[in-house]
Amino acid sequence: MTPLIFAFKLLIAVPVALVLALTAIWYIWESGNTVLYDSFAQKMFSGLENYGLLAIPLFMLTGEMMNEGGMTRRLINAARVFVGGFRGGLAYINLLANMFMAAIIGSATAQIAVMARAMTPEMEKEGYDTGFAAATTAAGGLLAPVIPPSMMFVIYGVLAQVPIGDMFLAGILPGLMLAVAFGAVIFCIGLATSFPKGTWFTRREAFQALIYCLPAALIPLAIIGGILFGIATPTESAAIASLIAFLIGWLIYGELKPRALFAMFQRTAVNASMIIFMIAAANVFGWVIIYEALPQKLAALITSITSDPFLFLLIVNLILLFVGMLIDGIAAVILISPILLPIATNDYDISPYQFGVVMCLNLVLGLLTPPVGVGLYIASSMSGVTPGRILKSLWPFLLAVTVILLLLSRFPWLSTALI
Repeated sequence: MTPLIFAFKLLIAVPVALVLALTAIWYIWESGNTVLYDSFAQKMFSGLENYGLLAIPLFMLTGEMMNEGGMTRRLINAARVFVGGFRGGLAYINLLANMFMAAIIGSATAQIAVMARAMTPEMEKEGYDTGFAAATTAAGGLLAPVIPPSMMFVIYGVLAQVPIGDMFLAGILPGLMLAVAFGAVIFCIGLATSFPKGTWFTRREAFQALIYCLPAALIPLAIIGGILFGIATPTESAAIASLIAFLIGWLIYGELKPRALFAMFQRTAVNASMIIFMIAAANVFGWVIIYEALPQKLAALITSITSDPFLFLLIVNLILLFVGMLIDGIAAVILISPILLPIATNDYDISPYQFGVVMCLNLVLGLLTPPVGVGLYIASSMSGVTPGRILKSLWPFLLAVTVILLLLSRFPWLSTALI
């Protein structure tokens, strides 16, 4: 009965956090175990007693301060210095700027919202097809869950009980591979459609753009450098990055006013609380998984089909693609990790880092695919382009992601080489 209740609540669009909590309550009531009733609240709270979870609101706050402080615009100008003069230069600028933003914001939906508003009108003005402009921006959002810092990596690291800093390192090489693959897609489309020719900055303009960008570049350096050299934990790096973003936006660029802090804190608190509540509810939902022995039953089923880790990951990719089409990526990570991760590590000896990278990249595809496609609709509302038109131009990028997913599933060292 419990699985039916769970599926029914998902189908009628009950928020995932409530689905997890209410399903656990129903299961406890059905089992008649009063001990579980008495410790329900304690179990929810214990799911939040993890220092790494502090990184989530801090990275969100850093992104808020960057947008408010004018750092996004300066990063785009810096990208123009390197690729702006090539034919189709603005498309490459869009991609490069998305890489910079992915190393700061860490949230695909937030990145798509920011970049769609900034880049799509600019590309349209220079003669690019509007659907392609919006599709390129939306595809760039797929870099956010892979290039560190990543909200999904933080949550997965907590659930999988692996160091979040190592999880960030696992995403660097796949993130660069994905960016190169997107660059190849843009190049191939440019050969077929003849993009507008870009213009190079003069030497003076290029120098100014790079100088103005240097303070903003301190933020990804502080985040990644602090973790890479063992100077700070991901949580401490997030706190340092938010402080640097505030000081740069206020004292150097002069666009971030202290009076705007309260509104930013409020937005951050609201957005972070939704994710935190999901994690708390997932900790209670773990009871259902444990008592029903779902990983063991699923493992018995899958191992009867194949003993090959690569084939297992292919099956998992198909499952995750379907799940990602229906459920938000972060919610899906919280829901799926406790079920599939034990099977991957115990029965197939798959590295938790490889599994985490494959899962997070796969699930975020759901942001851009119907029927839910939250990222697709964000890009549409911010750019004024219909979702259908964006999707028509988006398929080559989705194909590139599929190829990268297959490579990451086949070769574990692509995710573990830097750890």
